[in-house]
Amino acid sequence: MSALAAESESPGDTDWDEIVRVWEETDAPEGCKVEIIEGIVTVPPPPSEEHNDTAELLHELLYGARPPGSDWGIYQTLGLAVPETAGLFQPDLCVVPRAALRRGKRVHASEAELVVEVTSQSNANHDRIKKVHGYARAGAPLYLLLDPWHSGRPTATLYGEPEDGTYRVLASVEYGEKLTLPEPFNLEVDTSVFPPFAGGSTE
Repeated sequence: MSALAAESESPGDTDWDEIVRVWEETDAPEGCKVEIIEGIVTVPPPPSEEHNDTAELLHELLYGARPPGSDWGIYQTLGLAVPETAGLFQPDLCVVPRAALRRGKRVHASEAELVVEVTSQSNANHDRIKKVHGYARAGAPLYLLLDPWHSGRPTATLYGEPEDGTYRVLASVEYGEKLTLPEPFNLEVDTSVFPPFAGGSTE
C-alpha cells in the first residue's frame, strides 16, 4: 500500500479541505481505490477476484432487501466522508439514499443505511480497527465487516448502535453460518455463498 503525506493535526482542523484536495488529485492505478485514513491518503492494491466476487454476491442480496418504495442506491465506489477522524472511506458496498448524492457535496458516513467492508490481506487492520472506529464516530448505523483473513477462519461481523464513537457487536459468525441484517433490511445472509480465500478455510 502506498501513502501520501497529507496528515491532519486534528480531525476537525482547517487542513481537512487540503487533505480532500490531495485525495481528489491522486492519480491511482486502474482498479485501485483512494482513501483517507486518519489524515493520510492511501492507495491499496486492487482487490482480488474473490474479494470482488464477495462484494458482488452481497450486492445482489441487498437489492432484494430494500424496503418497498425506498430510494436507496447500493454503491461500490462511493466515497463516504468521516471528518471526525480525518477520513474519507470508499467502502466495498454502501446503501445510501440517492438524494444524499444529489446535493453537490460529500456524503457523510452517517447518511448510509449500511456500510460493508471486505478485508484484504494487505490492509485488513484498517477495516478491523480504524474503520470500525471511524464509522462509529461518524454514526453510521450498521457496519458489516466480512473478514476472510480472520485468523484463518473467515468471519462476518455486524456492528451497530454507535454511541460515543463505539459500536456494539450485534452478531459475529464464521463463514458457512447465517447472519441476519436487522431492520430496515430484515435480510438473512448465508455466508456459505461467499468464495473461499487463500488465507483461510471455510470447512
